[in-house]
Amino acid sequence: MIRDGALHKLSHDVRNRGYSAWMTSALLFAFYIILYYTEWLAAPARMLGFDSKWTLYGLLYSIAIVSGGVYVIRKYRHNRYQVVRTLVVIATQVVLAFSVPLILKFFRQPEFYFSYLWPLKIEYLTPQYIFQLPAPFILYSFLGSLLLVPVLGIFLGKRWYCSWICGCGGLANTFGEPWRHLTSKSAAAWKFERIAIHTVLALCIALTAMLFITYAVGSRNPEIARQTYRFQEFYGILVVSWLSGIIGVGLYPLGGTRVWCRNFCPMAAVLGLVQKFGRFRITVKENMCISCGLCSKYCEMGIDVRAYAQSNTSFTRASCVGCGLCAEVCPRGVLRLENVARQDPQQAVLVRIGNARPQGRWAI
Repeated sequence: MIRDGALHKLSHDVRNRGYSAWMTSALLFAFYIILYYTEWLAAPARMLGFDSKWTLYGLLYSIAIVSGGVYVIRKYRHNRYQVVRTLVVIATQVVLAFSVPLILKFFRQPEFYFSYLWPLKIEYLTPQYIFQLPAPFILYSFLGSLLLVPVLGIFLGKRWYCSWICGCGGLANTFGEPWRHLTSKSAAAWKFERIAIHTVLALCIALTAMLFITYAVGSRNPEIARQTYRFQEFYGILVVSWLSGIIGVGLYPLGGTRVWCRNFCPMAAVLGLVQKFGRFRITVKENMCISCGLCSKYCEMGIDVRAYAQSNTSFTRASCVGCGLCAEVCPRGVLRLENVARQDPQQAVLVRIGNARPQGRWAI
């Protein structure tokens, strides 16, 4: 009993900004600073037969997602949506983000990550990089980034990528599951989110445009090339190193698991804008909400879901990644994730009647 009590206290402490949470956050910050700014991990990587510290990092990242995914599957094993979604996240990381790049390098092909697209992976629309790759990779990058991303965003919302494919979201929803409730729901946090995420998107678009201009005229104007590469270095340090890695993961135990996805990710910004005009929405069963607040508490994107449920308002928020946990934790089944076209009034009435019938736990 003493051991169980101590374990419970430690678990509560690390999940609720206690001393152990601060220590865990400090360790994550230290790990990412060592990863980005030192070569301390190069020796362990060589001992394991890897060619670089980044391959070792990919292995550690995959282990974190697999182990966290097993925890999530056990926790939500009654919910088919969560089980299938987590299995897809694990498979995507292990196969597309780790194994396939290694296999490509083994056969002396370019290391390519099929689970990432522009603007998250800015190199994949950077002419200085992408035009050096084989034609199938070039075609995949352009079609995936410029066609697949917006089309699937219209029909499925941003959840098809942010909650099912992306490695950043995959880590948040597996390894980061214990801290999802820490995301701020304040109006100030929402205001900061809207400014910050669109600022990073603007920087990403500007850098991409500058790189194309440099590719076209850089040899004739060295000053343009010099300024572009300075901007690219600045973007890499600020966005790639600090915002996505050091801050984005380091703040898991203190600020929730989607600090990067919510506030800074340019892919999330693009998909959020598309989602606002697409088919995805969270529908609310009228006059069923009891104001328990669990939906808002466990929203990793800081959305006050309860406010919509209380007002009987189905909604589409640009930040929603469709993780489905609001529907999972609701004790009355008030919420439902749907991909449907905008309805005329008669059809809306029929849908509301249908929603009043009991639904399976997985049908979200």
